[in-house]
Amino acid sequence: MYIQYTMDQLYLPMDLEEDIPENHLVRVVNAAINRLDDAIFDAAYPGGGRDSYHPKMLTKVIIYAYTQRIYSSRQIAKSVRENIPFMWLAGRQRPDFRTINRFRSQRMRDVLETVFTVILQFLANEKYISLEHYFVDGTKIEANANRYTFVWGKAVLKHKKKLQEKVHTLFADIEATEKQEEYECQAQDPAELGESTTITSEKLEQMTQTLEAQLVEKPKDKRLKKAARTLRKDLLPRLQKYEQYQTLLGDRNSFSKTDPDATFMRMKEDHMRNGQLKPGYNVQIGTENQFILAYSLHQRPTDTRCFLPHLEHVKTTLGKFPQTVIADAGYGSEENYAYLEKEKIQGVVKYGNYHKEKSKAWKENVGKIENWTYDKAEDTWKCPAGQTLYFRKESKEVLESGYEIRKRHYRSPSCEGCPMKERCTKAEGNREVVVSLERLRYQNQAREILRSEEGYDLSVRRMTEPESVFGQLKNNRGFRRFLLRGMEKVTLEVGWLSLAHNLLKQAAMEQKSRAAILH
Repeated sequence: MYIQYTMDQLYLPMDLEEDIPENHLVRVVNAAINRLDDAIFDAAYPGGGRDSYHPKMLTKVIIYAYTQRIYSSRQIAKSVRENIPFMWLAGRQRPDFRTINRFRSQRMRDVLETVFTVILQFLANEKYISLEHYFVDGTKIEANANRYTFVWGKAVLKHKKKLQEKVHTLFADIEATEKQEEYECQAQDPAELGESTTITSEKLEQMTQTLEAQLVEKPKDKRLKKAARTLRKDLLPRLQKYEQYQTLLGDRNSFSKTDPDATFMRMKEDHMRNGQLKPGYNVQIGTENQFILAYSLHQRPTDTRCFLPHLEHVKTTLGKFPQTVIADAGYGSEENYAYLEKEKIQGVVKYGNYHKEKSKAWKENVGKIENWTYDKAEDTWKCPAGQTLYFRKESKEVLESGYEIRKRHYRSPSCEGCPMKERCTKAEGNREVVVSLERLRYQNQAREILRSEEGYDLSVRRMTEPESVFGQLKNNRGFRRFLLRGMEKVTLEVGWLSLAHNLLKQAAMEQKSRAAILH
């Protein structure tokens, strides 16, 4: 009546591989990591102590876990005990969650990028990628940090300035009540502190010690005692805190107290639709055929300033620059164009107004300098009304990165009575324009490339390259928030994600090619 059932009998075969389908993803992960040379992992194991779990086994387990949307070390450890593909990869060994977490966030710190690069080379050898076209884009991923414990750069400057004003006031008050000649000759004489003097915590510590030394000689001086107590217990600790905040901020405008490396950024995942800023990191990736070729993390919310450091990282990782870099308008700055030209990289990079200038309204706008005529020999501009604007002066703007933009100023001798004046400018007087000729030159080159057949095809393809990868990572695999904290550990998380994505993509392409052969 029933098929025989008993839990007290041993059944064969006991090999777990028998329960794993031939084309299962876990086999792709296993084969890829088995191809790695064991020597790659030597840097992670200095030797000594008890024997460690094999790094290849742990690498396989973590990569496969990331392909299955399992990111918690506790959940990975649980899967190793209960899930057949995990048990097969681990060879029935059972590393605990601490071992797994230590391996992925500490042991592999100096090794993971090498593993990523070697597997990338395997993909190149098998013609999945050619490393010719490099489609770059960025996305913001929320940090594992409290959304409400933030520090703003402007607030730190404001509070620090107020504190220094209090210090000046305090010492001015002491000076007004005590005019002893001995006090006035001290090295930290408050009378020498001008209103604009910046007081560091070291200088304030010396001044506090001077007051405390005087207090030993005058223990009953209440004013001196109060001033020394205020400095030691309140003003000095606060100044030290503000200086520490400024060090953590660097050239950023904010950071999170629970993850000081995270910067507050505006995220697309804004469910309240109130423009709330969240602590996060800007993840930059480059793709080809939807494989991730390189990745880097940045603390800046805008993509423009991430472009140069990302490409420098690509050169370090791959050993060379890509032949062609394709990017959207978020990267189209004069500095970035200049960098591509200097490094002899073909750039298919849009600039901010690329799509707007195709519109009829833009072409009919007489105030846009792009619709004017430039005479290079005479160094003059001619507006649509026929007026000539002559060169007046040149100014320079130095960006935070140190890049220098040269701006040329031109002015019309007379716009009086011009029928186009109201449509040209709202400013009174004669029309003046400030323009970077280099920027215009780079834009003209970019426009020519983008309107070519190859440039158009690449710019259209860009929409399905990094965007699709971000969709896979964030939506399909649900990775919207980091688990670890700190720039170094978060970078490792992105590395594991990228490895998992590439092997998933390889498995999908293999399955697709097998299906095509069968049909």
